[in-house]
Amino acid sequence: MSIKITGVGSYIPGRVEKNSDFQKHEFLYEDGRNFDQSNTVIIEKFKAITGIAERRYVHNELTNSDIAYLAANNAIEDSGIDPEELDYIIVAHNYGDVLHNDMQSDTVPSLATRVKHKLRIKNPRCVAYDILFGCPGWVEAMIQAKAFIKAGMAKKCLVIGSETLSRVIDKHDRDSMIYSDGAGATVVEASEEEGGILAYESATYAFEEANYIFFGKSNNRESADSRRYIKMHGRKIYEFALSHVPDAMKSCLEKSGKGIEDVKKILIHQANEKMDEAIIKRFYKLFKTTPPEGIMPMTIEKLGNSSVATVPTLLDLILKGKLEGQEVNKGDVILLASVGAGMNINCIVYQF
Repeated sequence: MSIKITGVGSYIPGRVEKNSDFQKHEFLYEDGRNFDQSNTVIIEKFKAITGIAERRYVHNELTNSDIAYLAANNAIEDSGIDPEELDYIIVAHNYGDVLHNDMQSDTVPSLATRVKHKLRIKNPRCVAYDILFGCPGWVEAMIQAKAFIKAGMAKKCLVIGSETLSRVIDKHDRDSMIYSDGAGATVVEASEEEGGILAYESATYAFEEANYIFFGKSNNRESADSRRYIKMHGRKIYEFALSHVPDAMKSCLEKSGKGIEDVKKILIHQANEKMDEAIIKRFYKLFKTTPPEGIMPMTIEKLGNSSVATVPTLLDLILKGKLEGQEVNKGDVILLASVGAGMNINCIVYQF
């Protein structure tokens, strides 16, 4: 028996926020000091490092659970299953439902329960729960779905990664330009076909690294705003990712029994273009070779960093022929990898 993806879906918000839209922002250092450089220079340097030219934000009336449902519905339609047959609905997110211009995260009931309600599933044995695992949440939820199916506890699972980071960013923090909104979903089933999830790797580094990504006050010290926003220590994250992600990917690939020459695509969390490129180069260096051209499809230029949604959204776009020059064929081996708050790292080797 194998565990295979039988349906994919995503929701890419319609509101486009370009780099030029940040020209009027007042960017400040963490201690409230002004930058010496103009916003034009800050934005140009940001684009050169991250590769991001624009990102997507949800419209004001939508919440995280809304777009999770939309992506889930697409995946269910793609798979052709009856949603009443689902055994588990697992939603990976980090900040719950945050209403437009609100300061409170709403997680009761869980987003998974809300998605199940929106799907109008009556079956009480369809268990719905959330997972908080930073940006690698969707990959981790896939690992959990595999475990349920392999243990005989489930036959069909719906796995969703959804986030509205635009609701938790500090407009005075230049890192706010990184984040975006979106949702991706997969239907995962037991199958008699070969392939599917061949191996996985997962780890949490929390001894020194736990607070590399955290919630903190606005950089504007004179503001009466009491809200807390997503913050990060960018340089530490970059160094951490380069030190640990390639090794995790190598270990996962070796567990799968596949060789580096078998890998057709690497779908990695889209956090920073330069960081992702460095990770892939270091990964291939571990095998004493160099990355083939086109091995790492990227969407970050147009979609930004949508946290748990980046990998499943990327998968959906490729499988549905919506990413130019990228395709996956039957028998192809791919890697799904992510790194993020926790600090968490994971990887899956998957064969179509």
